[in-house]
Amino acid sequence: MIKTYGALLIDILLFLLTILWDITKGIYKLCIPLPEKNVTGEVVLITGSGHGIGKELALKYASLGATIVCWDINEQGNNETVEEIKQNGVSKAYGYKYVQETYNLFFDIKYKLCDVSNREEVIKTAEKVKKEVGDVTILINNAGIMPCQLFTKHTPEQIKRIFDINIMAHFWVLQTFLPNMIQNNYGHIVSISSVAGLFGLSNVVPYCSSKFAVRGLMEALCEELRVQNENKPSNIKFTTIYPYMVNTGLCKKPLY
Repeated sequence: MIKTYGALLIDILLFLLTILWDITKGIYKLCIPLPEKNVTGEVVLITGSGHGIGKELALKYASLGATIVCWDINEQGNNETVEEIKQNGVSKAYGYKYVQETYNLFFDIKYKLCDVSNREEVIKTAEKVKKEVGDVTILINNAGIMPCQLFTKHTPEQIKRIFDINIMAHFWVLQTFLPNMIQNNYGHIVSISSVAGLFGLSNVVPYCSSKFAVRGLMEALCEELRVQNENKPSNIKFTTIYPYMVNTGLCKKPLY
């Protein structure tokens, strides 16, 4: 009985010391923040870079000395982002299309913007990036759509399109670039989710569902790499961002 109480007392003491240590670390980090990450020379690929958050991220990373690879289905917006970065003269920027070959009576070659919801297009464009720019070291999955209406008003095609862009595109882009990061044991994956990926909101039910899925994907993938690399810590970092209401033009007809 005495031994039992003694062991319990030791456990309680260790628990209290752990709490005290965590509080001390929290205060230390609050007073002395960690140094900012140096992204000079990194190759940053951003989906949805033609406007809104994606464009602002591209401009900011470029100002910090990173090489920017811009993917967006909006050709005009994507080109404007690339040109703005080039005019600043700090970093290099590339806007990508992939080659679409058509075999009919003539051999037809067209340059097509990459639709990240299409796995084949992602793979083809990624191959071009690897050859011309190099290994992507920071990957930012930002592309998304946000139709705003009652759940019962959404058509099956709309719901499928929301999931294709907001979550399935993450899978296709990750499956394309992650293997190389794992091989090099270096990289950083960033996913732009939403506050709607933390709690449900009315009139954007499919959007909320897709953003909750982004959270699950990132947390599970991070854990999978951690478990696989127990003997050798993984240098691949994961960051999920949950923005609040941002006027990016994503929601065309907001109902709240």
